[in-house]
Amino acid sequence: MTLATLLAIDASDGVTIVTREALGTVFVINGLGALLVFMGRAEGTMRALLFLKAAALLLLGLLIIQPPESAEWVLALLFGLAFMLDGLGRIATGVVVRFSGWRTMAAIGAVELVIAALIVTEWPLPHNRNIPFCIALLLALSGWLLLRLGFMFRTLESEAAILALPIFGGRGWYDNAPVMIDTGDEPAPDQPMIVHVWTPVGSAYAAERRLLVDRYIAAVDGHGVISTGHAALEMPPDLYISHYPALEVERSSSDFIASLRAGGENDLKGRFQPSYAYESDWWCPADQNVAFRRYSPRRLRVFWAGYKQDDTYNLTNRNCSVVVAQALDAALEGTLASRFPWLRLLGLLTNPDIWVAAMIRSRAHSATWTPGLVLDYARTLSRIVEQGDIAWSTRLLGFLKRGRRGARDGNEVPSA
Repeated sequence: MTLATLLAIDASDGVTIVTREALGTVFVINGLGALLVFMGRAEGTMRALLFLKAAALLLLGLLIIQPPESAEWVLALLFGLAFMLDGLGRIATGVVVRFSGWRTMAAIGAVELVIAALIVTEWPLPHNRNIPFCIALLLALSGWLLLRLGFMFRTLESEAAILALPIFGGRGWYDNAPVMIDTGDEPAPDQPMIVHVWTPVGSAYAAERRLLVDRYIAAVDGHGVISTGHAALEMPPDLYISHYPALEVERSSSDFIASLRAGGENDLKGRFQPSYAYESDWWCPADQNVAFRRYSPRRLRVFWAGYKQDDTYNLTNRNCSVVVAQALDAALEGTLASRFPWLRLLGLLTNPDIWVAAMIRSRAHSATWTPGLVLDYARTLSRIVEQGDIAWSTRLLGFLKRGRRGARDGNEVPSA
């Protein structure tokens, strides 16, 4: 927060330059990492998205580090556009979903629109001060969040999960956060925990393709019926988390918007599916799966024992994806515990995947968890948790090896 203040008042040109170059370097490193992952992947759509991500990050990082004079207004326009889109998204989802605290979310969106207007109109700051201003705003918000968490940790009992803190209580999603009787060492799990995701477009019959909408929200099948997809979590051999409405509801496009309200008027009686085998036979196999080998079975069982006491289902506030995201957070808490917690914290704060996961959580909190968001969240957490103890040099060599292997295989076998 002190650094944010220095940037905001332009107390030191050196601070501004160093912070600006540091942020640009982070973008460049993240872009190089995405480029290396792109080299090691062979999937068509994912490969194209990774390349676009890498190119955008590298370009933005280089422009931040050494922007040409003519690019100042371009950067200002990009930052303004980012604030505008995020603000409009928060306002729209708040007004449509009407979850608890939606007015606060809409107010935050309105503030973002004002900031976007100030950046674009170059008042009261010129374009060459917009980037330091945005960095200062980000640092200030992050610092305030760390302060709040720090003071809350002082009163948190060792038996209670971090998710029980009031800062996570806005939507009521963590009312069943685990409270452990014994917080001692726990043996490593014998079998992986698996997140199963039926994406909307992957589970709909002859779906009509709509870019991004059918990936993260819903797809319309050949009969005009809305498919929102599904998410579940499995810990073999006996725990399966899958929340579903007791009576199948086929929503047409006309009444889908009304069902998005998070209020009690849209609460339905739900049911908990018995197993993945049952759901696969009854419906279809999941088209995406993410496995975790580092997690806490005990915390997962305690969470599930509390959640399943109430089977109420709500499309936007208590759905299949919400419970899977909660279960992931509960099961992964403490998995990266270390004898050197400050070094671990520093490593996590410099890990781009942490910020990606935070962005996904923010998007879900401003609307709801969907199967598409859960899939992205699970993949990101998997990279953080499963590779947390692998050195960057080792990961870099692995990326390069996969890249060479992918290039060699691409020359030998035509792509599908």
